[in-house]
Amino acid sequence: MEIILGSQSPRRRELLAGLGMPFAAVSIDADESYPGELQAGEIPAFISRTKAQAYAEQLRPDQLLITADTIVWSDGHMLGKPHSEQEAFDMIRSLSGKTHQVYTAVTFARKAPNYQLETIVDCTDVTFAELTDEEIRHYITCYRPMDKAGAYGVQEWIGYIACTAIHGSYFNVMGFPTHLVYAHLKKYIQLNG
Repeated sequence: MEIILGSQSPRRRELLAGLGMPFAAVSIDADESYPGELQAGEIPAFISRTKAQAYAEQLRPDQLLITADTIVWSDGHMLGKPHSEQEAFDMIRSLSGKTHQVYTAVTFARKAPNYQLETIVDCTDVTFAELTDEEIRHYITCYRPMDKAGAYGVQEWIGYIACTAIHGSYFNVMGFPTHLVYAHLKKYIQLNG
């Protein structure tokens, strides 16, 4: 069974590689909009499934596709990837001194025996210390977090100085809950290997 990771994220590729299972990576162009009534973990679950469905026609029976999506959820609002430096600043400022949630959804898609989708969602609570405007600007200028949900990467400088507590999976905050992915792949390999 060939594992296909449908992601452009170098972090997801690195984390899946860390599980020690060979895989191929592909880029999937999918509409990442979602229905407005969705909340919290429902949002990345919907987007992750949309990505999988966008690649479904190309799947072979001997392949297992993995897609994922991550959001930051704070004060009842979704924080995706920022579109400008000002938006990135506003996002990080809104997280300063608070606890927020990071939701990552991972979808597994198979073509055989019938087209099947299974989606899992993980949630991690992350607490940030109070940040000064200068610290936020330094981070944005030096690390350019425009490709990251919530405008930050926990594995970068801001995680070193601001992250005071994590309840849940650290790797989920990076965008890929490796423990859940491994458990699913292990179960799948046992059932089909």
